[in-house]
Amino acid sequence: MVVAGARVTARPTGRGNGVIVGTGPPRNTALAGGTCAGTPVTVPGDAPSALRVLIYSHDTFGLGHLRRSRAIAHAVVAASPGAQAVIVSGSPVVDRYAFAPGVRAVRLPSVTKLTDGSYASAAATPLVRTVADRTAAIVRTAEGFRPHIVIVDKEPAGFHGEMLPVLEREAARGTKLVLGLRDVLDEADRLAPEWERKGAVEAMDRFYHEIWVYGLGHIHEPLAGLALPPDIAARIGDRLIYTGYLRREVPEARAHRREVAMAAGPFLLATPGGGGDGAGLIDWVIAAYEADPGLPLPCLVAFGPFLDPALRGGFDRRIAALGGRVAAITFDSEIEFLMRKAAGVVAMGGYNTFCEILSFDRPAVLVPRTEPRREQAIRALAAERLGLVRVLLEEDGRAPARMAAALRALPGQPEPSRVVVPGLLDGLDAVVGRVRALSTAQPALPCRAIS
Repeated sequence: MVVAGARVTARPTGRGNGVIVGTGPPRNTALAGGTCAGTPVTVPGDAPSALRVLIYSHDTFGLGHLRRSRAIAHAVVAASPGAQAVIVSGSPVVDRYAFAPGVRAVRLPSVTKLTDGSYASAAATPLVRTVADRTAAIVRTAEGFRPHIVIVDKEPAGFHGEMLPVLEREAARGTKLVLGLRDVLDEADRLAPEWERKGAVEAMDRFYHEIWVYGLGHIHEPLAGLALPPDIAARIGDRLIYTGYLRREVPEARAHRREVAMAAGPFLLATPGGGGDGAGLIDWVIAAYEADPGLPLPCLVAFGPFLDPALRGGFDRRIAALGGRVAAITFDSEIEFLMRKAAGVVAMGGYNTFCEILSFDRPAVLVPRTEPRREQAIRALAAERLGLVRVLLEEDGRAPARMAAALRALPGQPEPSRVVVPGLLDGLDAVVGRVRALSTAQPALPCRAIS
């Protein structure tokens, strides 16, 4: 069964490689793939001076970057009358989401992250051509939109350097450039060679006026451990701002929204986010229900849109044999409703899910992945040390009884709010404050030349 929230309409708009996505009626068409056609976003003639924020979200895997960018865009527009935000996203499911008035998205040709860490075009197109098409679409969007502020999510140079032409141009225009980083990137010994290969530190030092970390420094410092030259470390340190985590709210209910019957009563929610790497979590939860018929609460599993269809078929057959104790949906673009209702949450520990657990104050068990990054494990273990969540590491054993015991105890587990962490969920307020400060500041200095 597919339960979907509000969707939006993707409108091809002429020549080029971008689809403009805006608010619109729900639809049930298949997702478009490959290179899309579109013309640049332009500034409406009646609001040339209104605040304009361009947000880049490379989105090569999962839902995290898009959902974080959407939350930021909505907060910025809500706080500034007349403001506009455009999200440039590579997510193939961007048109499954509704956007607030004043927020639009431009969908780039999609790329896929493979199991070995390499990338490929989602369509039968050479990767180098796809990157060129994406770069051209981003440049056209920036030229038409003329942003006052550009926020780049996670990748300082963009995917395969695709943001560099825009950063060059906008820096010359005096546009304020911001790099937004989630609370955890990876272990330093894994991050350092990756960033060296991508030229990430060089881009971060050269272009960005501010670097926002969407977390708290005393929980984790994402850039700690990188062996930066002292002068670069000092400049980056001066620009670094820890905002706190990004609070999430339940969106406005829509008349067409449907939920499975299980959501009407007490239930547990198991969500692996996008699902592309969540098969292990789903398997372990189903195995717990197979092994322990006495688990007191049923479980709703949200597979995620990127779960392998063959794996999903096997999970569906196992769930059908459990007599209604487990139910499953494919994807819910308004999963906040389910998160708020659930008696407890089982998740992998990605950034957005963690923010939702904190925002809706749900007892949670996190089963973080450790490959190809340890990001989720670092975040989950730090949260467990504070008493915010409980963690089960697969490396300690995947016995069904171990998960069953955690599920049985989950509804009685203390809520995260029992632990007082100052500034924990102040992220969106801090972002809005920084946007306001940057938009009223003097024009930026030209970017430094690379020696």
